[in-house]
Amino acid sequence: MQNIIGIDIGGTKCAVSLGEVENGEITIINKETFQTSNTPDPFAMISKLQKGVEKIIALQQLSIHNIAAIGISCGGPLDSKRGLILSPPNLPGWDAIPVVNLFQEKFGIPVFLQNDANACALAEWKFGAGKGYRNVIFLTFGTGLGAGLIFDGRLYSGTNDMAGEVGHIRLENIGPVGYGKAGSFEGFCSGNGITQIAQIKIRERFQMGQAVSFCKSPEEIGLITAKAVAEAATNGDELAIEIYKLSGAYLGRGLSILIDVLNPEVIIIGSIIVSSGNLILPAAMEIIKREALQHSQNVCRILPAKLGDMVGDFAALSVAMYNLEQL
Repeated sequence: MQNIIGIDIGGTKCAVSLGEVENGEITIINKETFQTSNTPDPFAMISKLQKGVEKIIALQQLSIHNIAAIGISCGGPLDSKRGLILSPPNLPGWDAIPVVNLFQEKFGIPVFLQNDANACALAEWKFGAGKGYRNVIFLTFGTGLGAGLIFDGRLYSGTNDMAGEVGHIRLENIGPVGYGKAGSFEGFCSGNGITQIAQIKIRERFQMGQAVSFCKSPEEIGLITAKAVAEAATNGDELAIEIYKLSGAYLGRGLSILIDVLNPEVIIIGSIIVSSGNLILPAAMEIIKREALQHSQNVCRILPAKLGDMVGDFAALSVAMYNLEQL
C-alpha cells in the first residue's frame, strides 16, 4: 500500500487530495479545496497548497515520509519534463512557475506534473471508462476541447507536451472560433463553440422575424449558454436540437480523423457528452459510419467519461501513481 498526494490546479479552484493506492486502485482519503481567484499571486497560492498538503497528512496522523509522491494536474501549456507551468490562459500571472521544484524543495519527495487533459486521460484509463484498454483517447469537450492520448499502455505527450491539441484542427474555413482559429474542432465541439453556434442560429431566426423559445430578444443573444440550449433541446425545441445536432456532426468529423489516424480502441469524451450525449452522439455516429475507415471504426468504441465530478481528484492522483509505476 502507498499514500500519494494529488494537486489539481484550476482557474477557478484548486484541490489537494490524499489517496491510498492498493492493488492498482486508489481510494481518496481526504481532500482540501481552495478558490484560485481569492489568491491571484501564484506563489501565495502554491504556499496555500503546500499548507493543504501538510493539513491533510496531519489529519490522517501521517508524516511526509509516509507519502510516496505528489502528482500535479494543471491546464497547459506547461513543460512536464522541467516542471514548469507556462502561462495557461485561465491562470494569469502563472508565467514559467517552477511548480515541481517548489514542492520538491518543500517536501523532499518525487513530484510529477501533467496537463489536465493528459491527467484526465490517465484517470479514465486507470479507473474509469478506459479501464482494460491499451489504446485510449480522452477528449475534454468542456469549455474547450483537448485530448489525452494513451498508446500501447503508455501516456503519449509528444516532443514538448503539445500532443493531443486536437481542438486546433480546422474542420471548416469559416465557423465558430476555438483555439484562436475559426472553424476549428474546438469551435464546433465545446461549450463555447455550442454557444457561438446558438448565437448565429438565433440571430438568423430573429432576422427572419421568427421567435426563439429560449431567447426572447436580440439583446439576450449575448447571454445564451450551452446549458440553456441543452435544456431547450431536452424540452423538444427544434432549433436547440438543430444546434446540438450540428455540433454532433462536426464531432463525428473530428472523431473520424482521430479514428483513421490513431486507430484507438476507445474514445472517451467528458463533460458535455456526459450531460448531453443523447443530443450530440447520434449525429456524430452517423458521420463516423460514413467517414471513418470501416476496419478502424469496427474496433473503436465511443464512450462517455465515467468519473464525473471526481475526475480532477483522480487525475492529479493518477499523475503520481502512473509516474511511480514508470520508475
